Amino acid sequence: MKKYLDILIFTLLFFLLFSLFAWRNAEEALNGIQFTSSQNKYTVPAGIELTIKNNTSEILIFDTCESLNIRKDGSVIELPESLCSEVRLSSREEFVYDFHKYYSLYQEPGNFIAELEIGEKKFLTQFEVKYRGTIGKLFIGVFYAPMYNLLAYFIQFFGNSLGWAIVAVTIIMRIILLFPQHKMMVSQRKLQAIQPKIKKIQEQYKGKQQELWLALMKLYKEEQVNPLGSCGFLLIQMPIIIVLYQIIINITSIRNEFYLYNFLPEFHISQINYSFFGIDLLQAWGITWLVLAISIGFIQFIQIKLSFAKLPKTEKWLVLEKKEWEKNYTSMMPDPEVMQKFMLYGLPVMVAVFTYIFIAWVAIYWGISTIFAILQQLFVNNIIKK
Repeated sequence: MKKYLDILIFTLLFFLLFSLFAWRNAEEALNGIQFTSSQNKYTVPAGIELTIKNNTSEILIFDTCESLNIRKDGSVIELPESLCSEVRLSSREEFVYDFHKYYSLYQEPGNFIAELEIGEKKFLTQFEVKYRGTIGKLFIGVFYAPMYNLLAYFIQFFGNSLGWAIVAVTIIMRIILLFPQHKMMVSQRKLQAIQPKIKKIQEQYKGKQQELWLALMKLYKEEQVNPLGSCGFLLIQMPIIIVLYQIIINITSIRNEFYLYNFLPEFHISQINYSFFGIDLLQAWGITWLVLAISIGFIQFIQIKLSFAKLPKTEKWLVLEKKEWEKNYTSMMPDPEVMQKFMLYGLPVMVAVFTYIFIAWVAIYWGISTIFAILQQLFVNNIIKK
């Protein structure tokens, strides 16, 4: 017992001494001048940030151009004169060299070393700039850059209004997606219409999983119904939402000018008006956003309610009486009634919550998209009735 106790005491002493040594090293590192890059690796166009933190008790005075030297693969980079100024840095204060608007200095990949000279001391930090990978290039070239330029065009067209530009882009996206969504809605309605047949097959092949799936696949083929038809539209729409979200949360970054096409030479982010009917589109939370979120959730409820509108009597969604065997049937076959209730009540709540969490422009996009969907659903319902 004493042997194990000695080992435990030795281990605790070891960790105590190690922690004390590490803390002293960290304290010594902080009692000086820190010169760091915000990242070790950047991608073109790179928004470099170099931070100087004064952890001494003295005031540091230096010239931002004369004290800084940046080399790329050994070659010195000439800093722009607009970056030059005299800085007085008090104790515990920090200064940031912000190169975001000078991204053109880092349009070529390479290894960079930044050297800061203050008094007789020199401080070094290094970082790497590289091109994006294949997936990144594909994302930028196919999705991000075209949509960013489309948004920039409409911002100019509507007198620098971001709100109206989002409205225009959303309408264009909905027109492009009109046919895929139409197919999804028709597929949904057809799937509802054959629910009585699905129920009969489930009862006929109860407990026979493989035969059940074969019978269902045969039914779907005969009725020309794709049970996953509604998923396709969501898969198409998700990249659009992701791209728009990425563009708008970075809309104030001057590096986006790197992606501008030649036909937009006069566009500049400083001209953008982020207010839309008194709402700041880059902000979130608050009473205004709560009202927006509830409104979006409500119109989403209307759209889903219309998608479950009653079918003609010959195609009415019959609800068969549940048998005892169904209790122990299989979780692989979800109850259509449960799914319908979740979509009708759960989905609008989820949409409202996400609308409230994200910045305000999401409400504009989702609201216009849902209104489009309501009009389209009414059209589809009319076709199904005929």
